[in-house]
Amino acid sequence: MTSLDSGFSRGRHWLRTHPLAFDAGLALAVLVCMVTGSFADPHGSPNGPTFGDRTPDASSVLLMVLGAAALVPRRRAPLAVLGFTSAVALVELLADDRPAPVAMAAVVALYTVASRTDRPTTWRVGLATMTVLTAAGMLFGPTPWYAQENLGVFAWSGMAAAAGDAVRSRRAFVDAIRERAERAERTREEEARRRVAEERLRIARDLHDVVAHHIALVNVQAGVAAHVMDKRPDQAKEALAHVREASRSALNELRATVGLLRQSGDPEAPTEPAPGLGVLDELLTTFRNAGLPVELARTDDSAALPGAVDLAAYRIIQEALTNVRKHAGPDARAEVSVVRVGRTIEITVLDDGRPKDAPADTGTGGHGLIGMRERVTALGGTLTAAPRYGGGFRVQAILPTTARTGEDT
Repeated sequence: MTSLDSGFSRGRHWLRTHPLAFDAGLALAVLVCMVTGSFADPHGSPNGPTFGDRTPDASSVLLMVLGAAALVPRRRAPLAVLGFTSAVALVELLADDRPAPVAMAAVVALYTVASRTDRPTTWRVGLATMTVLTAAGMLFGPTPWYAQENLGVFAWSGMAAAAGDAVRSRRAFVDAIRERAERAERTREEEARRRVAEERLRIARDLHDVVAHHIALVNVQAGVAAHVMDKRPDQAKEALAHVREASRSALNELRATVGLLRQSGDPEAPTEPAPGLGVLDELLTTFRNAGLPVELARTDDSAALPGAVDLAAYRIIQEALTNVRKHAGPDARAEVSVVRVGRTIEITVLDDGRPKDAPADTGTGGHGLIGMRERVTALGGTLTAAPRYGGGFRVQAILPTTARTGEDT
């Protein structure tokens, strides 16, 4: 059974890829049916039709051959083939006292028109073909107008038009389903690529924030240790302890961030929660240990926030204070405020660094402000970052307390 099904599938595939061969076979089959039918006489005896009592003449055989041969190019020119086969059928009805069933070719051609054109065309052409062939048989045929041959032409042509229209409708339905499936597949692929790009961008921002913050602190403390190593070894030891603590924190956060790339179920994947405003005091302590005085004002009552908003607020404060430590000068001071206002939370970081007319920092620029802005925009908030009048810098982020993306990480 399996080999039979396989052979049938291969044969059907071959016929689909060679439609002209299929149409030639169909034309041959129609010719055989017409020739066979021409030997039948529906009124051959009082008991019913007889077979073999009559034979078609040469003109009938020629018309049957022409009608069948016209079906070979039926897919390329369905209307022209229908017109030709209908004309051949009319000639046979008008010229022969015992017409052969040449109208069978016109019926097949009408089916082709109905299956390959639209419904209005099928209605117009089908009604015209049915009317012309039936009227010719009733008015000019050798049999009475009510003979079954005339009614048969009307019925078969009507069924051919209906069957062709049904096939066309089903084909259009299947094509529409296939198109929707392909469009849905393309949409899924585009959505997957978009999510991958967003995840890469998010991880890149986290890596930048972690590395920039902790490396800046390590750099400051290492400089302090090198400066006081000979004269004040106790202070140098304390600075090196801060370096060790900052590097340990950097490694832990890097491990947690990179761990997001692991497969689910990996035993080495991190289980600790992402940092948020709940550990804001520990973050500010690291900056104070690095020599940056930071004051904190909070009116949010440590209310719970969505994971994405909580992480974004923490990273914004971390990056803003890192920029203060790197660019605002050694005597700068910073202020951090976290205020809950309705359905938003406002994060503000101020510093009193060098005034605007002082020489600008010549260090290489980074992606800190860009990363902060991307975080805030992704959550549907707003970010402003600009110099303050009289000196210093101000960063303010307004975040909705419900993440726009719907993520709660």
